[in-house]
Amino acid sequence: MSDVALALGGASFEGLVKIEELAGQGMVTLRGDLTDKAIAAGVLDVFGVTLPSTRETVFAANTGALWMSPDEALLLCAYNEAQAKADELATKLANVHALVVNVSDARAVFQLKGSMLREVIAKLAPVDMSPDAFSPGMVRRTRMAQVAAAFWMDDASTARVVCFRSVGEYVFNLLSNAADANASVRHYST
Repeated sequence: MSDVALALGGASFEGLVKIEELAGQGMVTLRGDLTDKAIAAGVLDVFGVTLPSTRETVFAANTGALWMSPDEALLLCAYNEAQAKADELATKLANVHALVVNVSDARAVFQLKGSMLREVIAKLAPVDMSPDAFSPGMVRRTRMAQVAAAFWMDDASTARVVCFRSVGEYVFNLLSNAADANASVRHYST
């Protein structure tokens, strides 16, 4: 798994924000009781991060953890380390009721960069994107138009969106359309 085959070959779009498909993000899904001390210790030992609180993220260097649901976290690392980290964590949790799966190749990741990223995301997701309601360090697992997606902000002008690889082109087109400064709105006229 050292060669990354991007869903869209590194697609990008420049509009209200710059949208780029990111190369190979290592992603490991962890399912289990996130309050279990053995699970938390395993994640800290293998990924070097603590498990995040509800709807939050935790990052340290090139690793991170995203809260996805009360019993699910998405663990981030370098693409070429994902399988080894998944195997190591699964071994550490062998006696714990948990599931650890490398999902790196099943997902597409897009970066949005620019001061209008809140407006672009707000066009597609039923999430309050005001700075008081959503800020860096938070994550939302929701829908963008008709498909499941998750997103978080790295800083005030950078966000990442992750979706299933099978709908990567659809999500890229949604994001591009929402970011198109020249798109006109038609009100059902022919």
